[in-house]
Amino acid sequence: MNPDYSVSAIITTYNRKESVIRALRSVIKQTRQPDEIILVDDGSSDGTEHVILDAFPQIKYIKQENRGISSARNTGIIHSTSQWLAFLDSDDEWLVKKLEKQLDALTLYPSYRICHSDELWIRKGHRVNPKKKHQKYGGDIFIKCLPLCVISPSAVIIHRELFKKYGLFDTALPACEDYDMWLRLCAYMPVLFIEEPLIIKYGGHPDQLSAKYWGLDRFRIYALEKIISEMNLDPAKKKAAVEMLIHKIDVYIKGAMKRGKLEEASEYLEKRKKYHSKNHPLIFRGSRYSNTSNR
Repeated sequence: MNPDYSVSAIITTYNRKESVIRALRSVIKQTRQPDEIILVDDGSSDGTEHVILDAFPQIKYIKQENRGISSARNTGIIHSTSQWLAFLDSDDEWLVKKLEKQLDALTLYPSYRICHSDELWIRKGHRVNPKKKHQKYGGDIFIKCLPLCVISPSAVIIHRELFKKYGLFDTALPACEDYDMWLRLCAYMPVLFIEEPLIIKYGGHPDQLSAKYWGLDRFRIYALEKIISEMNLDPAKKKAAVEMLIHKIDVYIKGAMKRGKLEEASEYLEKRKKYHSKNHPLIFRGSRYSNTSNR
């Protein structure tokens, strides 16, 4: 097997001993087997450890104190040994040819260092169609990444050199950590996209991060501010990022005021002033979002 295309499957879980078994079985059934399977248990207290060690002795099992999804993924990355890293959330499932088709595509297009695929969605036991805003893309997709996360962690395979160059998942983010990661990578790296569902995403359960936190846009605002201030974006991408940041701040302010969180609304209003057209040279007065606070 070509060592340049060795693959580590990294699964993260927290108190999901039933669904993580389904996830693991989907990895073991792959037509192209990963070179190693790493399961990072982020402090489960539901007996996950005993179930996994009894049923899957061949995997590398790592248990840590509960520190969140970013920390768990980072632990998997640090302990992996392969050149390519494929992630799987414990509530999702790989289709049987996921790795085979991605590695075939990467062999055919060797300049790419990120590859993802389309996906099937199951919500509360029923197949549903993703909305248009969730459409997947390939190529230079940075602008497409600005509104929301358009790459599923369970669908992606990434060369390990990118984590060395652009950093690991941000442990300051309890959610939208994938949104932050794809912004950083896609600012500079083109993405290879396979227009075929290679994973199944299961949703509608109460322990999803999207259901746990109110106001997810505050985490996206954090990510946007970080990439604007810390990364050397080209002018067009920086302008688009600032416009999206202002838009998300406006949305968050509206939501905070609706919920009576006036202190938070005031805090984000001050934050907005920093990026308004009068103060930021990259936003012109005719911008779509430049005067939304006055509407």
